[in-house]
Amino acid sequence: MCCSVGFARSLGLALLPLALCSVLANLLLLFPMGEITYIQQDRLASYIWYFGGLGVNTSLLFLKHCLCAAVPSQMCGSVLAAIIGLLGSGYCFVISGLALIQGPHCFTSYGWSYPFADQRGRYLLQPENWSWCLQPINIVEWNVTLLCVLLGLAVLEFIICLLQLGNGLLYILPFIYHDYFY
Repeated sequence: MCCSVGFARSLGLALLPLALCSVLANLLLLFPMGEITYIQQDRLASYIWYFGGLGVNTSLLFLKHCLCAAVPSQMCGSVLAAIIGLLGSGYCFVISGLALIQGPHCFTSYGWSYPFADQRGRYLLQPENWSWCLQPINIVEWNVTLLCVLLGLAVLEFIICLLQLGNGLLYILPFIYHDYFY
């Protein structure tokens, strides 16, 4: 059983840098190329405002102590934290994926629009069309890079939380079984 507690602590510590990177990637999405102008003018893609990695991963930062301090009485808390982490990483994955499919909100020769929205993500394989976005400069590359980072981080967080959920359940089931049948 001691191995289970150590494993939970390791998983909790692994979530910390992933959550911090997710928060950072979300913050960078709010400021294309480091400029504040586009957020002030409300020129960001709609899915960026759903904060796929920000809110959920901030809560993971607060909940990670349940995973790091997994003593028998707190193992139920780490299971709860793992479930919240699974939901959060799933949310981050879905929102980031939808944002990638929609494409950036940018200024084109026709004004501000979503020039790739009707392509269902095919624009990702057609970098020659990325120049349709005139402003912010390199917004397609910026969004694609950060959203792919968020997708990858969400997958890693999901795997870690799934491992913790299994670990926590394997740890507490004997206690529940013993209390129920004896």
